[in-house]
Amino acid sequence: MRFSRTAGIALAVLIAAAALLLSIGIPSRAITSAIETRVARDTGYRIAIAGRSKVSLFPGFSVTLSDVTLDDPNDRNPDRRLRIASIRAELPLGSVISGAPQITELTLTRPVLRVPLIRDGAAAAAAAPPAATPTQPTPVLIAHVTVQDGVVIMANTADRVEDRIDGINAAVDIDAERRVTAGGEARLGGRPATFRIRSDAPRDGQPLPMELTFAAPDWLNGAIAAKAEVRLRGALLQINGLSGTLGDGAFNGWASADLSGKPQLKLDLDFQRLDLGDPRRQPAPAGAPWSDARFDLTFLNYLDAQLRLSAAELNLGAAHFAPASIDARLSGGTLTAQFAQLGVYDGEASGQLTIDAGPRTPAITLRADFKNVRARPLLAGLADFDRIDGKLQAEMTLRADGDSVRAVMASLGGTASVAVRDGEIRGVNVAQMIRRLTTTPLSGWEANSTETTDLTELAASFRIAQGKAATTDLALAGPLVRMTGAGTIDLGAKALALRVEPKLVLTTQGQAPQGQSTAPGSGPAAEPVGLGIPVVIDGPWASPRIYPDIAGVLDDPAAAYARLRAMGQGLFGGTGNGTAGPDGAASGPLGESIGRLIQQGLQSGGAARPPAPGSAQPDRPNNQPDVNAIIKQLFGR
Repeated sequence: MRFSRTAGIALAVLIAAAALLLSIGIPSRAITSAIETRVARDTGYRIAIAGRSKVSLFPGFSVTLSDVTLDDPNDRNPDRRLRIASIRAELPLGSVISGAPQITELTLTRPVLRVPLIRDGAAAAAAAPPAATPTQPTPVLIAHVTVQDGVVIMANTADRVEDRIDGINAAVDIDAERRVTAGGEARLGGRPATFRIRSDAPRDGQPLPMELTFAAPDWLNGAIAAKAEVRLRGALLQINGLSGTLGDGAFNGWASADLSGKPQLKLDLDFQRLDLGDPRRQPAPAGAPWSDARFDLTFLNYLDAQLRLSAAELNLGAAHFAPASIDARLSGGTLTAQFAQLGVYDGEASGQLTIDAGPRTPAITLRADFKNVRARPLLAGLADFDRIDGKLQAEMTLRADGDSVRAVMASLGGTASVAVRDGEIRGVNVAQMIRRLTTTPLSGWEANSTETTDLTELAASFRIAQGKAATTDLALAGPLVRMTGAGTIDLGAKALALRVEPKLVLTTQGQAPQGQSTAPGSGPAAEPVGLGIPVVIDGPWASPRIYPDIAGVLDDPAAAYARLRAMGQGLFGGTGNGTAGPDGAASGPLGESIGRLIQQGLQSGGAARPPAPGSAQPDRPNNQPDVNAIIKQLFGR
């Protein structure tokens, strides 16, 4: 009786203990120690479990580990490690007892992988000796892995540089034939991205067929869909037979990466069409300043590479190139890209671009030659200026410092020589515009989308410093207009400060290009007639102020007014009911009035207005004309 009673009490205690264990789990430091020992033996990595660990029997057998850190004891860089807030593994109890564990669900919560950005390749090789070869582990079969709120931190503590891939949520399925399917989402630089991967389970040294789909709408102009054979030999990753599409353009090539220290990348890709630049960028309104959005090139310091990119079509922002071939080398933070026979808007370009990302502020150098390039689309895409079209020839050597487009343009220095031939100035009738200057200044180009000015040649050479391009040999020639000048183009502020000497051909009769004679019997070529007053073009290049430089009149008023008289006859005549002037140009009523007005002012030395009948002429010292009155009449100034 006493025995049965004691047995009953013991059974009740066991039942109560079992119920308690099922509800709260089994704290087990012994299991934690066993896990740490087994991982070190089988993988060569060190695992530290700093938080709670427990084994639960309900609703199924599971092991939960908290605050887990995994690192390589042979790596001298303490920044390289994986830290996981919690790991939960669910597995059948029978598989554990049999010694062949099978995990049905593995959940990693808030894993944080720290990847050091290595700047000195030699130091990196010395800091990471080969790890000891681990023993062969007992294989553990895993059916499903879930990653919740993961983060990858790429950092260099000495340089105070840190980049993140965060918000990683992914699911990985492994079927009975060891095929792996993974998919999920993440944030790159705070912008969303999605991915999907299909592959066989990794096998060291064996090529694995892999398929990848990747989309980042804020970074790429279309999704990437690619397939390749991937082989991992120690720290060497090889990607062969790479092919796929980026957006609606196909590509193929190969790549390799040595990850033993500072990454060494080799890449050779050929695209049918490659679109680069921010796909969400809205075109800037006309006259808007350069963007001051900062671009970060520090990543160039933590990667060495040899790159070859070719494309049947390359779109770089608003600029279009076809075809394109670029060979680049990145070493020590300096990227040097060579391009030859780059197709640019019916012409070609060649040259070299160098970016030195070593200093805190990147330094950029460009040497380029352009031949027979259509000027309008190139200038519109690169400088937001679309008024000039024609065949562009240019040679330039430029340098700049800056981490934004505005900073780069404001610091430009170097030299450039530019010529545009056999084209037109769009939206502007230059001859008509110059005629208007004899009556009123202009605010803006007075553009009309239907107006054009034929252009034989526009040429200038520039010396550039601090974003300001100065020229002393600006020359424009067209069938009805000639112009020479000098001044400065402020590239950083998108502004003009030019002083030009315009001349107009008053008639097309007998006209011939400069330096050529007319056909026999056609008469002499029309000589250009100058305004006699320099014209100032000043202000934003989208809408500058254009007005006569009145100081030029005061230097030699008699010569200036003589030319204005000819302009009055030639520019304002030709109405069909006037008489021929001294130069053969028709002189209508307006032209005759202006000519008579100027002549009276010069002869009488009086006011610009003709004197009223019977009125006396005012006395003038030295018989000089009333310059101010004449200018006021002619220019409203």
